[in-house]
Amino acid sequence: MPDSAASEQKPSYEDAREELVEVVRRLEAGGITLEESLALWERGEKLSTWCQEWLDGARQRLDDAIAKDDA
Repeated sequence: MPDSAASEQKPSYEDAREELVEVVRRLEAGGITLEESLALWERGEKLSTWCQEWLDGARQRLDDAIAKDDA
């Protein structure tokens, strides 16, 4: 049986960022159990990683386009 985390699709940058904002809001609001806080933290870490991957990819595309124009 495949791991659900491994089969999870990477959301768009906008969707990941929006969900990350919601995760942070819920963590800052408090009133949740330690287990819920840990699950939200882990989700936030994953979302943050995905956002950084999107931004790194966009930066690479820009760098490639600039290098192509300079050539």
